[in-house]
Amino acid sequence: MKSEIIAQIDAAVKAVEGKKVNHFYFVACGGSQAFMMPAQFMFDREIEIPASIYTSNEFVHMEPKALNENSVVITCSHSGNTPETVKAAQMAREKGALTIALSHLVDSPLWQAAEYPIFYDWGKEADTTDLNKGVLYSLLFRILNVVSPDPKYDKGLAALDHLKEATDKVKAQYADFAKEWGKSYKREPLLYTMGSGACYGECYSYAICLMMEMQWIHSSCIHSGEYFHGPFEVTDFDVPFIIVKGVGSTRYLDERAYNFCKKFSQRIALIDAADFDWCGIDESVREYYAPLLVGAVLRSMADAIAYERGHDLGVRRYMWKMEY
Repeated sequence: MKSEIIAQIDAAVKAVEGKKVNHFYFVACGGSQAFMMPAQFMFDREIEIPASIYTSNEFVHMEPKALNENSVVITCSHSGNTPETVKAAQMAREKGALTIALSHLVDSPLWQAAEYPIFYDWGKEADTTDLNKGVLYSLLFRILNVVSPDPKYDKGLAALDHLKEATDKVKAQYADFAKEWGKSYKREPLLYTMGSGACYGECYSYAICLMMEMQWIHSSCIHSGEYFHGPFEVTDFDVPFIIVKGVGSTRYLDERAYNFCKKFSQRIALIDAADFDWCGIDESVREYYAPLLVGAVLRSMADAIAYERGHDLGVRRYMWKMEY
C-alpha cells in the first residue's frame, strides 16, 4: 500500500481513537454504498457500538437523531463529486461528527468536505491493496483494533497481502463459468441476484449497477432471508437466479434459499465462497473477505454478458448526460 494512503488512514484512525464514539455511519450512493455494506455488517458483528448504512440523500433529509459530535461518518464517492454524498459529509461535519471520506479524486468537493479524506487508486495497473476495497478494509480493521483490540483484526490486515493472489485464482476458477453464463443468459430480460450477510452488498451492486445501470437489464436483488417471505413465489423453471453462498454466520440463509430454488428453477448460477482458494487468508476473517472475491466473479460475469450482448459497460443514456 502506498505510504501516502497509509498516512491518511493512520490520521483517521488516530482521530477515531481519540473519541468516545457512540455511532458509526456509512453513507454513500449506488455502488459506493453497496461496497460499504460489508463494513456495516462487520462492525455489527464485531463491536457493541451501533453502525448504520444510509443512501446519502436519505441521510441528509432525515437527519438521524443520534448524529452528533460523538459520531463517526464514513463516506465514499469515486469521483468525489456526488452531490448527495458531499452534502452528507457537510451536514455531518456541521453536527460535529468526525468525517472520513474515501475517493479516487484528490481535492474533489467530497475531499474538501470531509475532515479526514483518504485516496484510493484505480485501474488495472493499481496494486490491489490500493484499490477502494483494499483501502476500505485497511481502514476498517485498524478502526476495530483501536475500538476493541483483538488479534483477529491483525489477521484481517494481514489478509490484504493475500488478496491479489486470491482474487486472481477465483477469477481463473470461474473464467469458463462466466463466459458460458454470458452466452446462455445474454437474451434474458430479467435477472435476479440473491445473497446475504457480508455478500449482500455485492449482490445489490450487481443488480442495480452492473445490470440495470450498465446493461439496461431489468434486475432485482433478493436477500436470502427474505426469499421465503414473498419473492420465492416468482420461482419457476425458466426464471434466472444468481445465488451467492457466503461463508460464516449467514451461510445457512443462502443454503436454505438455494435448496428450495433449485427444486423449481433450471436457471441458477451458483457462486459458492466455500469453494474458493483462500490463499492464506485466515479462516477467522474469510466471512468478511468473501464479498471481495465474490465481487470479482460477478464482475467477470458482467463482462461476459456485456461482450455477448455487444453492450459496453460504459454506455449510459441518462447518467452524467443531463440534469436529474
